[in-house]
Amino acid sequence: MSLRYLAVLSCCVLLAACSKVNQDNYSKLETGMTKTEVERLLGGPTECAGALGVSSCTWGDQQSVISVQYAGDKVLMFSGSGLQ
Repeated sequence: MSLRYLAVLSCCVLLAACSKVNQDNYSKLETGMTKTEVERLLGGPTECAGALGVSSCTWGDQQSVISVQYAGDKVLMFSGSGLQ
């Protein structure tokens, strides 16, 4: 194997291991947090949708996901699945 291939493979493994979508960060979420506070904790969301001041954002993939619902700029409720 080439050195370049091993370097790319190593980076991918490290990035996957450093996911912010985990049980530890999920346990730090609280209702009333601002979007800025949540994004500081989890990073940028994978997807967001909403209308009329209510929105829902998700972080993660099919295996582990955190979903946060906002009313205005504040966390209304949140859920997670597949977290380790």
